[in-house]
Amino acid sequence: IDILLVEDSPADVLIAREALAEAKLINTIHVAEDGVEALDFLYQRGKFASSPRPDLILLDLNLPRKNGREVLAEIKADEDLKRIPVVVLTTSSAEEDIVRSYNLHANCYVVKPVEFDNFVKAVQSIQQFWFSIVSLPPVKE
Repeated sequence: IDILLVEDSPADVLIAREALAEAKLINTIHVAEDGVEALDFLYQRGKFASSPRPDLILLDLNLPRKNGREVLAEIKADEDLKRIPVVVLTTSSAEEDIVRSYNLHANCYVVKPVEFDNFVKAVQSIQQFWFSIVSLPPVKE
């Protein structure tokens, strides 16, 4: 399972890695630190020329260079990328951000819990749902 985590906070990257590792599923977690890197990864450009197509994208909204909304819009407008599930995982609980993300075709929206244990549980729940419960379409090569 390849997961692309688009997150600029090193602390949140560490917590997400730990939570996914505790879930005991075999995962490869790739990290993009901003929106430009995320798109380079997805389009296999530059240093990401040999990157795999992720099975799931965990996307923060508040990113440098290109924000998560712009990344989400580009992913969902692309015929080859739009079937990859995108989970918005962000600190914002603003109704405007939630509505806008769903309007851009986010697959779900999760507000990052502040407490460590709750953040771990949230990440593990995301993984369990997307890889144990849901049937995903095959990745187009």
